[in-house]
Amino acid sequence: MGLFDGVHAAGPVAALAGDAAWLRAMVDFEHALALACADVGLISAAEADAVLAATVTDVDDVGERAAAIGNPAGPLVRALTEQAGDAVHRGATSQDVLDTAMVLVAAQSLDALLGSLAAAADRVAELASAHAETVQVGRTLSQYAPPVTFGLVAAGWLTGLDAAADRLAGARSRLALQFGGAVGTLSSLGTQGLAVREALARRLGLPEPVLPWHTERTRVAELAGALALTAGAVGSVAQEIVRLCGSDIGELREDGPPGSGGSTAMPHKHNPVAAICASACARRVPGLASTVYASMAHEHQRSAGAWHAEWPAVQDLLVATGSAVHWLSTSLSRLVVDADRMRANLTAAGGTVFAERVTVALADKLGMTAARAAVTECAAADDFTEALTAHLDKAAIADLLDPAGYVGNAPEFVRRALAAHGGRTSNDT
Repeated sequence: MGLFDGVHAAGPVAALAGDAAWLRAMVDFEHALALACADVGLISAAEADAVLAATVTDVDDVGERAAAIGNPAGPLVRALTEQAGDAVHRGATSQDVLDTAMVLVAAQSLDALLGSLAAAADRVAELASAHAETVQVGRTLSQYAPPVTFGLVAAGWLTGLDAAADRLAGARSRLALQFGGAVGTLSSLGTQGLAVREALARRLGLPEPVLPWHTERTRVAELAGALALTAGAVGSVAQEIVRLCGSDIGELREDGPPGSGGSTAMPHKHNPVAAICASACARRVPGLASTVYASMAHEHQRSAGAWHAEWPAVQDLLVATGSAVHWLSTSLSRLVVDADRMRANLTAAGGTVFAERVTVALADKLGMTAARAAVTECAAADDFTEALTAHLDKAAIADLLDPAGYVGNAPEFVRRALAAHGGRTSNDT
């Protein structure tokens, strides 16, 4: 494990997208290609069996030898050929191996990531349902604002996570076989090129695209975009959890195992460490996605350098996003909501958080411009409530400053978010 892997390579995706997984996927491609060639009679069953018996597992050795040819497919093919003979790599080019390996790695990584994301969303749905009417002070531009409910806050998290899952599923469905040979024509396979391609797609369990996509990289960019969107949704939730766990707010806390959330210098601290790690991992993703977008422009039939740049970027995108989702799910599983502190913070915020409501009420008799000026003047006074008695009786003021009466459609919005999430879950099953 690397020095930072405990934070930045956490959860199941890290292993599924690691170097060993990529090498395994490259070997799987070569094995499936041999079987496909045997399926159409290009090689014998014995030759295919020999290829299947050959393998390469030394990541360090392949990585070191990759420098000679500019990609790891070259040393892999040489090593397999030394073991199994010339039946290896029929009709393929290095990019076919690397692109299909990337697809295989991405597919299994996305499956795990989608599972973790669904668990996180289900937990958020529980929070939204349980706290649909738990009143909380609203905050806009870091300033106090009219009240909301914590259920509405969680519902906003939920719709973001569900949207991210939809984008990931869409990117997952676009992953496809790459097999076109040197220039995307499969010319070295003669009349059997398309038959081998069809058999190879079937062997790998991948869709067969309309044509090879050596220089048409929308699939890769779509994957990067879906991962970046997911990281953004996760990072937003994590950042809000961190802020609401702060000492000055204290409306949430992570109740983790002993020793979690401590400080090397301040023994009194209890940091929301899982949310902090989720935020850290999510922040790495946009820069990685930009590398993929910058690599979309390919020249001629196969590019020099553009597809090479994608390998570590896509790998890191999968690991960073997977880690962010893992940490968010961990944070949500530990999360404790302090409804009493939410109410206390709302009370401590003072009646000015209802200034909008009071202004609307006063506008009926003063007009909106005069009402706004009057409430602005009252808000600047030492006692907002007392200042309002110049314009309203105390019963009316008490009614206007009742938090439960000014959360608008928050409960209905929560209901709609939960219904949409439930619909997605039932459709998935």
